[in-house]
Amino acid sequence: MNSWGDRFRLTIWGESHGQQVGVSIDGVPAGIALCEEDFSADLERRRAGAAGTTPRKEGDVPHIVSGSYNGYTTGSPLTIEFQNENTHSGDYRNLVVHPRPSHSDWVAQQKYGGYNDPRGGGHFSGRITLGMVAAGVVAKKILGDNVTFSTEIIEIGGCRDKAQWSAIIDEAQKAQDSVGGIVECRVKGIEAGLGEPFFDSVESLAAHLLFAVPAVKGVEFGAGFEAARMKGSEHNDPIINAEGKTSTNHAGGIVGGITNGNEIVARIAVKPTASISRGQQTFNFEHNKVEELVIKGRHDVCITLRAAVVAESALAIALADLKLRA
Repeated sequence: MNSWGDRFRLTIWGESHGQQVGVSIDGVPAGIALCEEDFSADLERRRAGAAGTTPRKEGDVPHIVSGSYNGYTTGSPLTIEFQNENTHSGDYRNLVVHPRPSHSDWVAQQKYGGYNDPRGGGHFSGRITLGMVAAGVVAKKILGDNVTFSTEIIEIGGCRDKAQWSAIIDEAQKAQDSVGGIVECRVKGIEAGLGEPFFDSVESLAAHLLFAVPAVKGVEFGAGFEAARMKGSEHNDPIINAEGKTSTNHAGGIVGGITNGNEIVARIAVKPTASISRGQQTFNFEHNKVEELVIKGRHDVCITLRAAVVAESALAIALADLKLRA
């Protein structure tokens, strides 16, 4: 489904090459100062244009069409829309019969009986994450000024040396290939006590949203998978004061599915972009045999570069939903 949330409930809509994409959010409290300029900073972080990102450039101008009056939220559903202006739909015509490997082309046809919009990936496109970023801006306002997010890419193409990333991306681009990466998001200022175990624990809700982001293939909190290689004496986080501060933070700010007041730490693995220009041998359903597929269109060499703010937004949305339940 395309709706998520309990108290902070969002619905994302649109297709990559349709008229619009956007988000509608129910449960936004009245009286929050909000204008279209508030979205600019995070939308800029998601925007294409840097080396390794798609040549497709959209204005990504947000239009608040409901839920706001005189610069404040009204308490009614908030809707933000974005126009699609730069589309080359013809680049995707052959993918109906010759679907891209590791992309949604074929599975979407199976699920929707061929009625899905295949242009640019349709509703499965990363373009739909514009709505999540917009919702993340609103979520951060609900969390308040005392809550701060620090998100950075910590790995690209298997390398953690930032000085080498440009060369790795350039090499992949020249090879008509793509590379993945890892994003780390840290959140300070979240009070202890958020989370609704078992099934709406902080990790459960955050991971649900993070895995909804296209290209995300792994999520971990705190020490994550490294915890499996540690002893209890190594992994435990001793409490050192009455406010619950811990001397270490292997739990990533979440214990028993509930925030403990320490910094929340989440890491997200982003796969290499499925759409690459290099020829690939994959099944052609019209000719009923494996043939070379050369993908046209404009695609990111490293989608991780633009996914960082989307992951941050997903985490903010989950935390805002839990805050409104508290």
